[in-house]
Amino acid sequence: MTEAIPRRASRVLVVDEAGRVLLFHGFDPARPEHGYWFTVGGGLDPGESAVQGAVRELFEETGLRAAQADLGEPVWREITEFPFDGRRYRQEQEFFVLRVPVVEIDTGGFNEIERASVDGHRWWTIEELETTSERCYPAGLADLLRTLVGG
Repeated sequence: MTEAIPRRASRVLVVDEAGRVLLFHGFDPARPEHGYWFTVGGGLDPGESAVQGAVRELFEETGLRAAQADLGEPVWREITEFPFDGRRYRQEQEFFVLRVPVVEIDTGGFNEIERASVDGHRWWTIEELETTSERCYPAGLADLLRTLVGG
């Protein structure tokens, strides 16, 4: 098997006033039948810190502007391996939390691969995450949210 490509990423748990988290629905272009839900965020640009990447990704993917101070320090870190578009990645990712009022999401900043592989978004309650049969990443998201934001 091919060695995994190392990648650093930042992710943002965007949580609304009702305690729901925003997730995008997407799929692997190399395996379009493999759909899943995932948090806001993505790979870091060269020289970019985790919080800088989180602020940039948040704006690109949702249209929401936040200062680095709004995100604070990472609340969780993980290393995950996954296939995407014919490659295998080993991703070190840091998670931030941003609480927002009910907002309209603007995906106009999606890049080419995001436009080709993301087909929706919605707000999820912790209870929905606990009972869904759909794939949601990261694994254990409901427990993480319960710890971080209550519910």
